[in-house]
Amino acid sequence: MSIFNRRNALLGWLTWLGVKTAAKQKARQALPGVVEDSKRPNKGAIATAVAAVVGVLWFWRKTSSSDELPPPAGE
Repeated sequence: MSIFNRRNALLGWLTWLGVKTAAKQKARQALPGVVEDSKRPNKGAIATAVAAVVGVLWFWRKTSSSDELPPPAGE
């Protein structure tokens, strides 16, 4: 008897599909979205957007300031 046979392969594949579907649903529920009544973004979505903008600006500032050469060490 082998561990790897068609029955176990099928069971593993079906299990993987089920786990993947459940994980996708759970991820969709965890994402910040909109408030159902007013169609406005909720606090989590606003905080995520602000954090993304701050992160991009911080990264942009860091990369643009690295283009300048530092002053000579002897002076």
